[in-house]
Amino acid sequence: MKVALVYDRVNKFGGEEKVLIALHTLFPKAPLYTSVYSRKNADWAKIFKVRSSFLQRFTFTHTIHEKLAPFMPFVFESFDFSAYDLVISVTSESAKGIVTHPPTRHLCICLTPTRYLWSGYKEYFSNTLYRALSYPVVMYLRHWDIQAASRPDIIVGISTAVQKRIQKYYKRSSELIFPPVEFNTRIKKPKEVKKEPFFLVVSRLVRYKRIDIAIRAANKLGKTLIVIGAGHEEENLKKIAGPTVTFLGFVNDEELAWYYKNCEALLFPGREDFGIVMVEVQLFGKPVIAYRGGGALDIVKEGETGEFFDKQNAPALIDMLKSFKPYRYNKKNCVSNARNFSHKVFNAKMKEIVDDIMKTHA
Repeated sequence: MKVALVYDRVNKFGGEEKVLIALHTLFPKAPLYTSVYSRKNADWAKIFKVRSSFLQRFTFTHTIHEKLAPFMPFVFESFDFSAYDLVISVTSESAKGIVTHPPTRHLCICLTPTRYLWSGYKEYFSNTLYRALSYPVVMYLRHWDIQAASRPDIIVGISTAVQKRIQKYYKRSSELIFPPVEFNTRIKKPKEVKKEPFFLVVSRLVRYKRIDIAIRAANKLGKTLIVIGAGHEEENLKKIAGPTVTFLGFVNDEELAWYYKNCEALLFPGREDFGIVMVEVQLFGKPVIAYRGGGALDIVKEGETGEFFDKQNAPALIDMLKSFKPYRYNKKNCVSNARNFSHKVFNAKMKEIVDDIMKTHA
């Protein structure tokens, strides 16, 4: 069976890219089609034969992809997949809009319906003038996005929250498959590390992750908070951070494993489509304190592997931290729960779905 993979753009590394790496283990010969490919920022993709679009000719497109949204329908409709039996698109934007013809099958792993068009529209277009000027383009893209979502033979959501969005915005039912999570590495203690108990944030530092909530809560309670990650909100977050908050930027996996193993708990104040770091920390037997929403609802077992706070603000997190007792959470329960999201489980579910699409839609 000849298989191809499709992804919106290959120019960063995060949880979404780990899904592609997992698919590579299942389909090692499958090429990866994408709009643009930055070798510098996506070293992980060297395991693939990457086939990028005509946008690759223009180097500036590798870093300003947000401004290229109006061109994405044409980009992904221009690819030819007639040589393949199965195409698997992994997408939070336009890759689901590829055009396939029988007998080629199309399986879409939807990370979320296009955020800036739907669930995140008000956040992305908060400026009134910008929203007004962009309205015609947004309406065009919404119309195309709905059409694009009708093209896959089977669509898969990565969490129950994403499934609900697929139904709401695309009026389609979907299968459920959780992203695979494993963290097999030795543990290395950082050279300089604080000895007192600490809470942990591991995240890209962007606005919708709401890291400001964790920082304000740590400031108020005088709790030690370690923030691992980087992003364009870093300077703004540093400005509001008190003396008990430390920013480490990126750390290697061995040091990250040490922080996972030794933290009191992972703080997760955002609303994510899934949230791989919540699984990773539980693999080390540690609980999660998360905002009650998004992928956290699938990952955290309340009272067993963590807790939820109900309002997405600092006072709600502060109230939770005041009553939080880390000794209440059994390490074995956390590890056992995390193993529900293993590569073994992912591979078995993928095989089941692929078998189904090749038989049912034959």
